[in-house]
Amino acid sequence: MLSAIGVHAATASWKDQFARVSDDYFDHVYFHYAPSNGTMVGLHQYDSHLEDFSRKNIDAQIAALKTYERRIESIVPGDSPADFVPRCDREIVLSSIRSQILTLETIRPWAKNADAYSSTCANAAFVLMERKFAPPDDRLRSLVAREKQMPALLSAARANLQNPPRIFTEIAIEQLPDIIGFFQHDVPQAFADADDATLKAEFAATNAAVVAALNDYLGWLKTDLLPRSNGDYRIGADTFRKKLQYDEMVDLPLDKLLEIGWADLRKNQDHFKQGAAELEPGKDPRAVLEELGEDHPVPDQLLDAFRATFNSLVSFIREHHIVTIPSDVRPIVEETPPFMRATTFASMDTAGPFETRATESYFNVTLPDPTMTPAEVDGYMHGFNVGTVISTAVHEAYPGHYVQFLWLPKAPSKVRKLLSANTDVEGWAHYCEQMMLDEGYGQPGAGAKDEREAKLMRLGQLQDALLRNARFIVGIEMHTGKMSIEQAEDFFEKEGYQSKEAAEVETKRGAGDPTYLYYTLGKLEIMKLREDVKKKEGASFSIEKFHDDFLRQGFPPIKIVREAMLGDDSPAL
Repeated sequence: MLSAIGVHAATASWKDQFARVSDDYFDHVYFHYAPSNGTMVGLHQYDSHLEDFSRKNIDAQIAALKTYERRIESIVPGDSPADFVPRCDREIVLSSIRSQILTLETIRPWAKNADAYSSTCANAAFVLMERKFAPPDDRLRSLVAREKQMPALLSAARANLQNPPRIFTEIAIEQLPDIIGFFQHDVPQAFADADDATLKAEFAATNAAVVAALNDYLGWLKTDLLPRSNGDYRIGADTFRKKLQYDEMVDLPLDKLLEIGWADLRKNQDHFKQGAAELEPGKDPRAVLEELGEDHPVPDQLLDAFRATFNSLVSFIREHHIVTIPSDVRPIVEETPPFMRATTFASMDTAGPFETRATESYFNVTLPDPTMTPAEVDGYMHGFNVGTVISTAVHEAYPGHYVQFLWLPKAPSKVRKLLSANTDVEGWAHYCEQMMLDEGYGQPGAGAKDEREAKLMRLGQLQDALLRNARFIVGIEMHTGKMSIEQAEDFFEKEGYQSKEAAEVETKRGAGDPTYLYYTLGKLEIMKLREDVKKKEGASFSIEKFHDDFLRQGFPPIKIVREAMLGDDSPAL
C-alpha cells in the first residue's frame, strides 16, 4: 500500500481534518510563496503578489513546509475503500512538501540559477497579460503591484548567487535580451487598451524601472557573476533518488533505471534502423535521418503546419474510439513566450483548473531565433520535420496535454487538480505519440498522404522517442557525475539521433531538470498498466475506456493510478 495503514487507529474525522489542513497548506504556503502559480491556476487573490527569493523568505518557507509536513503526518488515515482518494491525496501532498524542502535545502536553485530570478519576473507579468480574466485596468493594476517588487527580486539574486554553475548563468544571459524586449514591447502592447490614464502613467514608470533593473542584472551577470560561476549543477545520486521518490513515487535503484533506459533506447534505435531500411534500402540510417530532417515546413509556415494537424487527429480519435474528447474548442497556436525560448521547442499552456473566465489554451511553438544564420535555421528546423510535427501535435494537443486538460474538471479532488506527477502528465503525452500510430493513425488516408509519408511519420515518432530515451540516460549520468556537458551533447546527437542545435538545448535543460527521464519512465509505466488492465479484463477490454479511466484520475503518480484501476499495489515497471 502507499503507506503504513492500520498501525494506529485512524484519526477521528480524519478526512475532514486533512481537507482543512491541506486547504490551509495551499493558501498559506503553496501559493503564498508562489503567487504567480496562483494566478496561473485561476486563484486571482494572488495577482498583486510576487515571489520573494530573499534568504529570510526562503528560510520562512522551509519552516512553514516543515510545520505542514508534521501536521499532515499526524493525521492517521483510514483504510476502507471509501478512504482511497483522500488517503492517496495525503501521500501526494506529503510528497509535494518533501520535494519542496529537498529543493530549497539541498538542490538550492535560489543559490544557483540566475535565470530563475529574471524568468520569474517575466512569468509574473505574462500570466496577467496572456488571459483576459479581468478588465485591462484591473489586470494592469495587479501588474503594477508586481512590477514594484521586481527590482527587489533581482537584488535578492545578487545576494544569493555566490558560486553558481556556469551553464545556469549562461542560460540566464542568453534569455535576458528577449526578456528585456518582452517588457519593452510586448507588455505595454498587451495593456494598450487600458483606460485609466493615471494608472497607465504609473505603469510606464514601474515598467521602465523593471527594464532598467533587468539591464543592470544582465550587465552584472556578464561582468561579475559569469567569471565566478564555477559551481556544480549536479545534484548527486542520493538527491536524485529522493527527488524521484517524492515527485514520482518511483523508488527503483538508479542502476536498474539505467538498465531500463538503455534497453528502451536500443529497442527504438533498432526500430528506427528497420524503418529507415524499408524507406531507403541500403542507405545508412543517419543519412535517412538527415533526409527526414530536410522534409520540414519553412519557418513562417510552422505554426500553420501545426494548426493543420488538428482536424485529422480529432477525426481519427473519435472514429476509432481512442479517448473521449470532452470539448470541441481547439487550442490557440502561437509563438513561444520569450522567457521560455532557450529550453523548449514546443509546449502547451492550458488555463488553470479554477479559472472561470479566460479558459483558452495556447500551443506554444519556438520559431528560429532571428539572429541565427541560414545554416543554423536549417539545422534547427530539422527538429520540425513531417514526422515530428505530427508527433509534437499528438503530444501537446490531441490526445496529449490538451485532452488531459479537458479531463481535469473530472479529477476526484482539489489535490488532484493542483498537484501533478510528471510521469503522469508527460508520460501520457509521450505514450500517445506511439499509441496513436500503433492504433493506425499516420497511415495513407489517416493523416498521411501516401505510404512514404506514413513511414516518415513513424521515423519522426521514433526520433522523438529517442530524444526522450537520451534524456532518461543523460539526466542520470550528468547528475551522478558520469557524463560532462560535452559528452551529453554528443550523446543526444549520436545515440538520441538529434541535431547539434537540439542537443545543445536538451543538455542545457538537463542541467536544471535532472529527472527529465519522466517522459520515457511514465510512458513505460502506462504501457505496463495497459497490459495489466487488458489481462485483467480480457475480451471486455476497451482502449477508450482504459484511457478515459486513466485521465479521470487527475495527474497523480502512476503508482496511485495503478492502485485505482487494478485494486492492488503491483510494481509499476
